Amino acid sequence: MKPPTQAPPGAPPAAPAAAPVRVGRALWLSGATMISRVLGLARDQLFAILIGANRYSDAFVVAFRIPNLLRDLFAEGALSSAFVPAFADAHRNRGRDAAYRLANAVVGVVLVAVGVLTALGVVFADGLVAAIAPGLESPGLAALLARIMMPFLLLVSLAAVAMGMLNAQSRFGAPAIAPALFNVGSLAVGLGLWASGWPPERAVVGWAVGTMVGGVLQLGAQLPALHALGFRARPVLSREALRDPGMRRIGRLMGAAVVGLSATQVNILVNTIFASHQVGANTWLQMAFRLMQLPLGVFGVAIATVAGAGVAQRAAARDMPAVKATLGAAMRHVAFLNVPSAVGLAVLAGPIISMIYEHGRFGPEDTAATAQALVFYAVGLYAYSGVKVFAPAFYALDEARVPVVGSVLGMASNVALNVTLWPVLGFRGVALGTSLAAGVNFLVLALVWRRRHGGLGGAGIVAQLGRVMAATVVLGFAAWAALRGLQRVLPHDGGLARQLALGLLPVLAGGLAYLAAARALGISELTELLGAVRRRRARRS
Repeated sequence: MKPPTQAPPGAPPAAPAAAPVRVGRALWLSGATMISRVLGLARDQLFAILIGANRYSDAFVVAFRIPNLLRDLFAEGALSSAFVPAFADAHRNRGRDAAYRLANAVVGVVLVAVGVLTALGVVFADGLVAAIAPGLESPGLAALLARIMMPFLLLVSLAAVAMGMLNAQSRFGAPAIAPALFNVGSLAVGLGLWASGWPPERAVVGWAVGTMVGGVLQLGAQLPALHALGFRARPVLSREALRDPGMRRIGRLMGAAVVGLSATQVNILVNTIFASHQVGANTWLQMAFRLMQLPLGVFGVAIATVAGAGVAQRAAARDMPAVKATLGAAMRHVAFLNVPSAVGLAVLAGPIISMIYEHGRFGPEDTAATAQALVFYAVGLYAYSGVKVFAPAFYALDEARVPVVGSVLGMASNVALNVTLWPVLGFRGVALGTSLAAGVNFLVLALVWRRRHGGLGGAGIVAQLGRVMAATVVLGFAAWAALRGLQRVLPHDGGLARQLALGLLPVLAGGLAYLAAARALGISELTELLGAVRRRRARRS
């Protein structure tokens, strides 16, 4: 597909779409994602209660990392980035039947290719564990858990195809709910383990089985929505299907995306190798990263999903002004929501982690270590979100080399930073290096976009970011002051009530202060979000 063209010289500029990012739709998607993330936190909380942060939890984290890395690389990463624009283009320009034939060809390839990867992972689990976690204390247990969870890769790969088809047709409900059902399945099994009173070395095996149950639910949740749209799963691997122009485009984009995303996976592998030499470090980093992913998933991914679908549709229509307007609106919303989230997580890392995780076998020392990791992860939250917005736009425009270069430079930065920071900061250096590497990746994408396509649609992105940062300073001070005040007045032996008060009330104080400052500074995204809430309430009425 050729990139969308600019308006010819002398012609009046094309007006961008009236609503480049559907704020109401993104708000609804954020709400659905919030439910999933809250359930994910509940799942992690139950994991901490049952197993804690020790060699058993490290074994699970390392074992799950094997199918999860492949999922991020092939399924929800390269495949989604390549499939959504190709499917959207086929649906718009060749019709629904052609798009569905393309999807069935992709399903056929996934069943064969990912099935082979799954089998290889089962056979070579011991070697894979030894390669990515050479310092692990329980490599045999990790290999057993990896064998149990490898089929999760196939389930989530098929779920990614379903998600791409639904998102490309602006059906965001089922894909947003599906991860919540994954968490529901894991929680259900975990509650059974908790009731049984199993020791951590047995409970962690049951937890791996619960992960598989969640994967089945994540795929199954999206099938009714696809059926309602007229899709019938008939996987094909014929020569004619593989020669479809959409398949050739997917193959071309996936090749570039795998190279680019492999840099991210190398970062994670490098982090795992370093952290495996300290008992509990992989668990601390995993728990902290999950908390950082709460605003990333609720806000960053939701905005990126809606914007990515809009970019793919507008790119298929060859409407470059609308593409730029969509990206501009998305980046303004990312700043408005994720910059304050990052500061809030950094200021309140300790009480938030204590409230969520410090129960059962997860002790105060684990809370302190996880909080330190979260502070350093929060540094990269805006960059993570920005990459999720920009990278799909380059793929939609057939400029896949750009995110590849950004990812490779980010990988090189991460490796260099880990080598430099680990002797000084230990596992904390892993978190900081990851955040700084994300910043390098984002900077590459932003600079190349500006050089190739000029500014983003809409005015005042830099000025808006300045106002957001000013309002965020108010948030940080209010949250810190509320925390210090509560620590003085609440009894130290307050137990769960003290944990809840210290974890929730400063968040509320900081959030209200930010909204008041945003209103005083005239940040327009606040007005858009409030308007979307009022419209949704009016429709319900």
